[in-house]
Amino acid sequence: MAVPPPEGRGIDRLVAIMAQLRNPDGGCPWDIEQSFATIAPYTIEEAYEVADAIEKGDLASLKDELGDLLFQVVFHGRMAEEQGAFGFDDIAAHCADKMVRRHPHVFGAVDSVKSAADQTQAWEAMKAAERAAKAERGSPQGALDGVTPGLPALTRAVKIQARAARVGFDWKTAPPILDKIEEEIGELRVELEAGAPADRLEDELGDLLFAVANLARRLDLDAEGALRRATGKFERRFRRMEALLAAGNEQMQGQELDALDRLWNTVKAEERKSAAD
Repeated sequence: MAVPPPEGRGIDRLVAIMAQLRNPDGGCPWDIEQSFATIAPYTIEEAYEVADAIEKGDLASLKDELGDLLFQVVFHGRMAEEQGAFGFDDIAAHCADKMVRRHPHVFGAVDSVKSAADQTQAWEAMKAAERAAKAERGSPQGALDGVTPGLPALTRAVKIQARAARVGFDWKTAPPILDKIEEEIGELRVELEAGAPADRLEDELGDLLFAVANLARRLDLDAEGALRRATGKFERRFRRMEALLAAGNEQMQGQELDALDRLWNTVKAEERKSAAD
């Protein structure tokens, strides 16, 4: 039998709706069947959709996507509550306590920090102290502890490199990293020319990507964002090529690579002229 939707504040309504969706008596069969593992991919997807709305400057979509991401947190909280582990209020309270603890210059007796850079340094120091406290209750702490394996590979590479840099394992300038990139390109070229198997090529390609990520970190650039923008630029230019071909009653498939390369350069020239105007 259908039940009326709950009323009240937005967050209270959302928590109550989630409870009803998971209710074996009249809930949604799909929601009832889910677990932390099956929901995790959706949680990651929603986080990326939030980032996409931000990059596009679309505030209407951002509100919608943030709601979807919040629903994921409520979903996980409800499943944990069913197991007697914790609930949504516990998640919020734990997060609030952590934010207060990590901002003593706002909520405590510590003097105000002078800049965002100072706060970042203090934040990292507090996180390191928290990891050390956890280590006392378990295994010894390592410099790379706490970097989740579930991160996108490029993001995780940068975080791992930053952790290593904190203990001095780092180049201080960009040129040596460029040298390393050239070295990795050379090693990949050798394997290609030798007809190496796929696993060897993948290994060398991984080293090259890792070095490029390290360069982004050293230059204080967002590697993930840079790759997203480069992919978006490629997509935009490729679609323009398709449009130009379609205007001449042609299509991409069947064109000679040299002709496509010339068309690509035409599109690039269009963009440069448009930017100049």
